[in-house]
Amino acid sequence: MSAVVKSLSIARQYLELTKPRVVALIVFTAVIGMFLAVPGLPPLRKAIAGTLGIWLAAASAAALNHLIDQRIDKLMARTSHRPLATGALTPMQVLVFALVLGVLSMTILVVFDNALTAVLTFCSLIGYAVIYTAYLKRATPQNIVIGGAAGAAPPVLGWAAVTGSVHPYALLLFLIIFIWTPPHFWALAIFRREDYARAQVPMLPVTHGVTYTRWHVLFYTILLVVITVLPYLTGMSGLFYLGGALVLGGAFLWYAARLMNPPDDFFAMRVFNYSIIYLMALFAFLLVDHYLPTATVEPAMTLQKVG
Repeated sequence: MSAVVKSLSIARQYLELTKPRVVALIVFTAVIGMFLAVPGLPPLRKAIAGTLGIWLAAASAAALNHLIDQRIDKLMARTSHRPLATGALTPMQVLVFALVLGVLSMTILVVFDNALTAVLTFCSLIGYAVIYTAYLKRATPQNIVIGGAAGAAPPVLGWAAVTGSVHPYALLLFLIIFIWTPPHFWALAIFRREDYARAQVPMLPVTHGVTYTRWHVLFYTILLVVITVLPYLTGMSGLFYLGGALVLGGAFLWYAARLMNPPDDFFAMRVFNYSIIYLMALFAFLLVDHYLPTATVEPAMTLQKVG
């Protein structure tokens, strides 16, 4: 029994390396990208392979993030329990695990989807694990803005997986997540600013103060609400999506405005938690709207013309 318990414990450590909750959101937006890419249902084989390949790549990037950030993780309360920080796994074990996942990801995407998806996914993996984690995170308080491009890529990857191309609508999905990332992450950074200061990570609330960061959260949230109207204005989605986007955006604006004078220190985490619900709900509205008869005519015609 002790051997079984030990095996389960090791498996949990490896699973934690993949940041399951973060990766789940990444895969969710990628899958929505697949469904939005075609008028009907996406090809089953391509969709399954694309989902698996993108999941493995995201998990690989997460494991590399653990490896590169192991010194920082030991200093921060939020990450001190991670496998490398506690010594439950060795750096070599994590490196091999990350490389195996990465190779499997690229193989699946090339064989069952297309080379374009594999290349874009690889670029996203390197963008997050190397460019952001190893360099930008420590180099500039605008780290999450610049590095957010890697995290915004999944809908584009999903779109490419089932079509073999990148449509302007896919880039619009990219733009939404790209603008969503700063207010989402800066809310967390405000709450965890002492952790980041201790680890000497130049997050915006550490380098420029909390008030300055709150203003940036508000400005980016306003911009996000404007950007999320574009799917309706471009004919990608219809009134159902527009209504949902405006309601969700209005709530996000309320949270961002309330953050300027929060009722308590924990309110920043409430903003962070809502931002996750916001993105999931927004993409769910996109998906439902896509299959409503009055919402899909124009996008479907556009896709037929393009491809």
